[in-house]
Amino acid sequence: MKRLADIVQRSDTPAGRVFDFCVLGLILYSIATFSIETLPALSDGAKAVLNISEVAVTLLFTLEYVLRLATAPGKLRYVFSFYGIVDLLAIVPFYLSLGSLDLRVVRVVRVFRILKVLRYSQAMARFGRALTMAKEEILLYLLASGILLYLSAVGIYYFEHDAQPEHFQSILHSLWWAVTTLTTVGYGDFYPITPGGKLFTFLVLVCGLGVVAVPSGLVAAALSKVRQEEDATESP
Repeated sequence: MKRLADIVQRSDTPAGRVFDFCVLGLILYSIATFSIETLPALSDGAKAVLNISEVAVTLLFTLEYVLRLATAPGKLRYVFSFYGIVDLLAIVPFYLSLGSLDLRVVRVVRVFRILKVLRYSQAMARFGRALTMAKEEILLYLLASGILLYLSAVGIYYFEHDAQPEHFQSILHSLWWAVTTLTTVGYGDFYPITPGGKLFTFLVLVCGLGVVAVPSGLVAAALSKVRQEEDATESP
């Protein structure tokens, strides 16, 4: 079991690296076949090959999940960890479809297999540590953004409701305008026509520039700190 754990759980051994490369190749192959399935002019023969391929891929991913679970130091911790949940989502849709739940949504969940790639990316691991480091600031940002979003919806409702009751029917209807404006997307399906509404929109757009920039700065600062810590650890 220790030998098996060294292969499955470690990537700093020759056998472990081979195992990781095999799983990574299987992930990329699965993503490719998932995309090919959506082509409109597939022949019946091609569909049959893809179906057989999906069965084989799912069985291999199931074997991987069983091996990771069997060799995990803390089995419950692995099951409820991010990667454990991703590994489970990679195989569950197939088995659900066998029970006459052949739903399009169930099959689309297979796209979660792409998240398995994150396990093999050192940069993504660094990004995860950065998010953990900046979690309090990010939560504060999300709270402030939610308050600003609601206040924007309230403001535009009172400025534009009388002029455009079909668009700004309520504060809840106005939330869509607030989202597209604060994120600077600006689809243009709802837009102000009153002087007060236009001035208010200008103020919201100015705030929106900050809303977009703040999380990037928080994560960038955290990533820089994580990288400095790694460099300090690797230095003799």
